[in-house]
Amino acid sequence: MNASRVLIATGTAAASVVLLSGTAFAHVGVQPEGQAAKGGYATVNVKVPNERDNASTVKVEVNFPADHPLASVMPQPVPGWKAEVTRTKLDKPLELHGKQISEVVSKVTWTANGSKIGPNEFQQFPLSLGRLPENTDELVLKAIQTYDNKEVVRWIEEPKGGEEPQNPAPVLKLSAPAGDHGAPAAPASSDAKDGAKAGEKEGHAEAAADSGTDTTARVLGALGILVGIAGVAFGVLAGRRRSA
Repeated sequence: MNASRVLIATGTAAASVVLLSGTAFAHVGVQPEGQAAKGGYATVNVKVPNERDNASTVKVEVNFPADHPLASVMPQPVPGWKAEVTRTKLDKPLELHGKQISEVVSKVTWTANGSKIGPNEFQQFPLSLGRLPENTDELVLKAIQTYDNKEVVRWIEEPKGGEEPQNPAPVLKLSAPAGDHGAPAAPASSDAKDGAKAGEKEGHAEAAADSGTDTTARVLGALGILVGIAGVAFGVLAGRRRSA
């Protein structure tokens, strides 16, 4: 009886953990295809799950940070959805990567046009972003999700104190600039080249020594066989003489 109670309690606790985990991770997020390197371009997917059992998602809005503006944001067409890019003119032009920028993308809005994100479903909305800023490690892309029952969920809260908020904003992590990983290797120094040549000579010498040792062993082996044959022949002849 006690064992049965323990099993029931354990199963209930496990089911609760699974349910709570699903709820905790069912939020709007953003994930790059590959890496999103600082100073470069990247393709990212905005993943939007439907959290309601009795309503469908019909609108998604993603806002881009004004403190790290992006000059280029291009949505990939998604069947059944209409994408709209909103650009904002700057009071004072910015210089980004050597170019004067007078307007930046402030948000992208997807509106259902023959499709919806139903219960227990999700949809990905691809974006091409660039050039990415070089003076930050992440971009916070605040999102707003609208359901067909007029409910609006604002995914705009930023993490504080290491704890995830109830409605966390999507965060795009930026990797190190591509040059840090893809820079061509530096030419070898003269010392390195001399060392390589010396190592090559030593390798040839060792190979020659191994070859000489192997040849000597073969010669000695052949001589041993000949000596053995001569000994046998001598023994046979000696035996015949005694018999005579």
